[in-house]
Amino acid sequence: MLSLRMIRFKHIVLSLLLSVFFFFAFCFLALHAYIAWVLSNPTVAPLYSNPYLAKGLEYEDVNFPAQDGSRMMQGWYIPAAGSTKTIVFSHGYGANREETWVPMYDLAHYAHTLNYNVVMFDYSFAAQINKDVATGGKKESQQLLGAINLAKERGAEEIVVWGFSMGAGTALQAGLVTKDVDAMILDSSFLLEPDTLYHNIRQNINLPRHPSLEIMELLFPVLNGTGLDQIPYAKVKAMDYPFPTLFLHGTQDDKAPYPIAEELAANQSNPYSDSWIVEDSHHELIFREHPREYLRRVSAFLGNVHLAAEHTSEQSDK
Repeated sequence: MLSLRMIRFKHIVLSLLLSVFFFFAFCFLALHAYIAWVLSNPTVAPLYSNPYLAKGLEYEDVNFPAQDGSRMMQGWYIPAAGSTKTIVFSHGYGANREETWVPMYDLAHYAHTLNYNVVMFDYSFAAQINKDVATGGKKESQQLLGAINLAKERGAEEIVVWGFSMGAGTALQAGLVTKDVDAMILDSSFLLEPDTLYHNIRQNINLPRHPSLEIMELLFPVLNGTGLDQIPYAKVKAMDYPFPTLFLHGTQDDKAPYPIAEELAANQSNPYSDSWIVEDSHHELIFREHPREYLRRVSAFLGNVHLAAEHTSEQSDK
């Protein structure tokens, strides 16, 4: 009788232990699912202004298709009289085309004073209507290519993409497949890869690297239709782009560690490519923190874009 009671007791204890284990395992998985869902569905503020109200710039509301035809995009086109040069702004994650903390209107006004047409648009995760999930550049790169096509249709002969954070990482992905970009300015480049994903998760919660990364890699395709293996981060990090690129990055960037920008910049052989790693500057706040030097470097870089195009033409003719 005693042994039978002991057996029953052991079964009860084992059942309780298994219940506790599966409960905590479920909570662990649910936590990762919540994180993946939040990352795929960023909260984005509505548009508060427009180029005319903010800076007195005349503009047009524009609609254009993503290059793959998956959706229509909404944005603004700010014309510069007689200009065949266009800057396409590529905003960051969790923001819309205004990206007030940059601040984007100031840079759009600056670009316009340099006689550039300007395209500002919302990625689908920031859309005012028919909002979509964020995919780390998979869908967004097609949307950026659609904005580049719009610039071409409006007569642009020189196109510069000016990207911020994930918008810069998206620009690098688009740069792998387009021949229509003449230069890129990339501020606080964020490239979604396992290392940066885990780095950002650790900023908010102390989870183990393994199996957290493996769980997230399994969850992303379910929640936003995009696996990390579908983002060409390895190819981007190894790419020597044919057009000049200016990398701007702060050493106190807590979202995109600056060694990534240093690695990307080191791969570039275009003589007009450049980088500025700013001591103690923060993610997407370099312009706010060093406005004069920021604009001086951007202006010098843009002044060389035409020379870079001539250099590329000469090299191809040889």
